[in-house]
Amino acid sequence: MPDLAEIPAGRWSRLKLLATDVDGVLTDGSIHVASDGTETKTFNVLDGMGMVRLLRDDFVVAWISGRASGATTVRARELKIPHLVQGRIDKETALQELAAGLGFSAAECAYVGDDDIDAGAMRWAGIGITVPGAMAAAIEAADCITQREAGHGAVREICEKILSHRMTVPEA
Repeated sequence: MPDLAEIPAGRWSRLKLLATDVDGVLTDGSIHVASDGTETKTFNVLDGMGMVRLLRDDFVVAWISGRASGATTVRARELKIPHLVQGRIDKETALQELAAGLGFSAAECAYVGDDDIDAGAMRWAGIGITVPGAMAAAIEAADCITQREAGHGAVREICEKILSHRMTVPEA
Protein backbone atom coordinates (compact mmCIF):
# COMPACT_ATOMS: atom_id res chain seq x y z
CA MET A 1 0.00 0.00 0.00
CA PRO A 2 1.50 3.37 -1.01
CA ASP A 3 2.11 5.97 1.69
CA LEU A 4 1.04 9.61 1.39
CA ALA A 5 4.31 10.64 -0.29
CA GLU A 6 3.58 8.38 -3.26
CA ILE A 7 0.44 10.27 -4.27
CA PRO A 8 1.25 12.82 -7.03
CA ALA A 9 1.56 16.45 -5.88
CA GLY A 10 -1.14 17.57 -8.31
CA ARG A 11 -3.76 15.47 -6.58
CA TRP A 12 -2.88 16.99 -3.19
CA SER A 13 -2.88 20.55 -4.53
CA ARG A 14 -6.44 20.19 -5.94
CA LEU A 15 -7.92 19.38 -2.52
CA LYS A 16 -10.36 21.74 -0.81
CA LEU A 17 -12.04 19.36 1.65
CA LEU A 18 -10.73 16.81 4.14
CA ALA A 19 -13.50 14.55 5.41
CA THR A 20 -12.73 11.90 7.97
CA ASP A 21 -14.37 9.14 9.91
CA VAL A 22 -14.16 9.53 13.69
CA ASP A 23 -13.92 6.17 15.50
CA GLY A 24 -10.84 4.31 14.30
CA VAL A 25 -9.35 7.37 12.55
CA LEU A 26 -9.49 10.34 14.92
CA THR A 27 -9.53 7.88 17.82
CA ASP A 28 -7.93 4.49 18.21
CA GLY A 29 -11.41 2.99 17.90
CA SER A 30 -11.95 2.51 21.63
CA ILE A 31 -15.20 3.68 23.19
CA HIS A 32 -15.29 3.71 26.99
CA VAL A 33 -18.79 3.25 28.41
CA ALA A 34 -19.41 3.70 32.14
CA SER A 35 -22.12 1.83 34.04
CA ASP A 36 -24.29 4.96 33.95
CA GLY A 37 -24.15 4.93 30.14
CA THR A 38 -21.81 7.87 29.69
CA GLU A 39 -19.14 7.43 27.08
CA THR A 40 -15.69 8.86 26.60
CA LYS A 41 -13.26 8.81 23.69
CA THR A 42 -9.63 9.81 23.44
CA PHE A 43 -8.71 12.29 20.72
CA ASN A 44 -5.09 13.20 19.95
CA VAL A 45 -4.03 16.86 20.20
CA LEU A 46 -1.71 16.41 17.21
CA ASP A 47 -4.70 15.64 15.00
CA GLY A 48 -6.62 18.56 16.50
CA MET A 49 -3.82 21.01 15.78
CA GLY A 50 -3.51 19.75 12.21
CA MET A 51 -7.20 20.34 11.55
CA VAL A 52 -7.10 23.77 13.20
CA ARG A 53 -4.21 24.70 10.90
CA LEU A 54 -6.20 23.57 7.86
CA LEU A 55 -9.18 25.63 8.99
CA ARG A 56 -6.96 28.68 9.50
CA ASP A 57 -5.79 28.23 5.90
CA ASP A 58 -9.42 28.40 4.67
CA PHE A 59 -9.51 24.66 4.02
CA VAL A 60 -12.77 22.80 4.70
CA VAL A 61 -12.81 20.01 7.30
CA ALA A 62 -15.68 17.59 7.93
CA TRP A 63 -16.27 14.61 10.17
CA ILE A 64 -18.62 11.86 9.00
CA SER A 65 -19.38 9.26 11.66
CA GLY A 66 -21.53 6.17 11.50
CA ARG A 67 -22.67 6.68 15.07
CA ALA A 68 -23.86 9.70 17.00
CA SER A 69 -21.79 10.56 20.05
CA GLY A 70 -21.86 13.38 22.55
CA ALA A 71 -18.07 13.10 22.96
CA THR A 72 -17.65 13.60 19.21
CA THR A 73 -19.96 16.62 19.26
CA VAL A 74 -18.01 18.21 22.12
CA ARG A 75 -14.64 17.69 20.41
CA ALA A 76 -15.91 18.98 17.05
CA ARG A 77 -17.32 22.08 18.74
CA GLU A 78 -14.05 22.64 20.60
CA LEU A 79 -12.05 22.50 17.33
CA LYS A 80 -14.71 24.50 15.44
CA ILE A 81 -15.15 21.75 12.85
CA PRO A 82 -17.74 23.34 10.53
CA HIS A 83 -19.26 20.13 9.16
CA LEU A 84 -20.19 17.33 11.55
CA VAL A 85 -22.33 14.50 10.19
CA GLN A 86 -23.24 11.79 12.69
CA GLY A 87 -25.32 8.63 12.52
CA ARG A 88 -24.75 8.10 8.79
CA ILE A 89 -23.52 4.71 7.62
CA ASP A 90 -24.05 5.75 3.98
CA LYS A 91 -20.84 7.74 4.06
CA GLU A 92 -20.36 7.90 0.29
CA THR A 93 -23.74 9.60 -0.08
CA ALA A 94 -23.04 11.85 2.92
CA LEU A 95 -19.72 12.92 1.39
CA GLN A 96 -21.27 13.48 -2.04
CA GLU A 97 -24.06 15.60 -0.52
CA LEU A 98 -21.56 17.65 1.47
CA ALA A 99 -19.29 18.17 -1.54
CA ALA A 100 -22.22 19.15 -3.78
CA GLY A 101 -23.46 21.63 -1.18
CA LEU A 102 -20.01 23.22 -1.09
CA GLY A 103 -19.62 23.15 -4.88
CA PHE A 104 -16.69 20.70 -4.78
CA SER A 105 -15.94 17.86 -7.18
CA ALA A 106 -14.72 14.45 -6.06
CA ALA A 107 -11.18 15.41 -7.10
CA GLU A 108 -11.29 18.26 -4.57
CA CYS A 109 -12.11 15.93 -1.68
CA ALA A 110 -10.03 13.58 0.45
CA TYR A 111 -11.67 11.02 2.71
CA VAL A 112 -10.06 9.07 5.56
CA GLY A 113 -11.62 5.84 6.77
CA ASP A 114 -10.86 2.51 8.36
CA ASP A 115 -13.87 0.22 7.85
CA ASP A 116 -16.15 -1.19 5.18
CA ILE A 117 -18.72 1.61 5.62
CA ASP A 118 -15.96 4.07 4.63
CA ALA A 119 -14.89 2.25 1.45
CA GLY A 120 -17.40 3.89 -0.92
CA ALA A 121 -16.49 7.40 0.25
CA MET A 122 -12.80 6.55 -0.07
CA ARG A 123 -13.26 5.31 -3.65
CA TRP A 124 -15.38 8.36 -4.60
CA ALA A 125 -12.99 10.96 -3.19
CA GLY A 126 -10.06 12.30 -5.17
CA ILE A 127 -7.77 10.78 -2.54
CA GLY A 128 -8.92 7.91 -0.34
CA ILE A 129 -6.76 7.42 2.74
CA THR A 130 -6.66 4.74 5.39
CA VAL A 131 -4.72 4.00 8.56
CA PRO A 132 -2.66 1.02 9.75
CA GLY A 133 -4.92 -1.66 11.19
CA ALA A 134 -7.86 -0.80 8.92
CA MET A 135 -10.26 -3.47 7.72
CA ALA A 136 -9.61 -5.13 4.36
CA ALA A 137 -12.39 -3.27 2.50
CA ALA A 138 -10.91 0.10 3.54
CA ILE A 139 -7.40 -0.96 2.58
CA GLU A 140 -8.60 -2.13 -0.85
CA ALA A 141 -10.48 1.16 -1.43
CA ALA A 142 -7.63 3.44 -0.30
CA ASP A 143 -5.12 5.19 -2.53
CA CYS A 144 -2.65 5.43 0.35
CA ILE A 145 -2.06 4.72 4.02
CA THR A 146 -0.67 6.87 6.82
CA GLN A 147 2.51 5.96 8.70
CA ARG A 148 0.97 6.98 12.03
CA GLU A 149 -1.71 4.94 13.74
CA ALA A 150 -5.33 6.00 14.16
CA GLY A 151 -5.77 8.23 17.19
CA HIS A 152 -2.02 8.81 17.33
CA GLY A 153 -1.40 11.55 14.77
CA ALA A 154 -2.57 9.89 11.54
CA VAL A 155 -4.82 12.81 10.67
CA ARG A 156 -2.06 15.30 11.54
CA GLU A 157 0.18 13.50 9.04
CA ILE A 158 -2.48 14.06 6.37
CA CYS A 159 -3.00 17.70 7.36
CA GLU A 160 0.74 18.37 7.10
CA LYS A 161 0.77 16.81 3.62
CA ILE A 162 -2.16 18.95 2.48
CA LEU A 163 -0.65 22.12 3.94
CA SER A 164 2.71 21.46 2.30
CA HIS A 165 1.02 21.47 -1.11
CA ARG A 166 -1.11 24.56 -0.38
CA MET A 167 1.98 26.54 0.55
CA THR A 168 3.58 25.83 -2.83
CA VAL A 169 2.82 28.87 -4.96
CA PRO A 170 3.69 28.69 -8.66
CA GLU A 171 5.92 31.49 -9.94
CA ALA A 172 4.31 34.14 -12.12
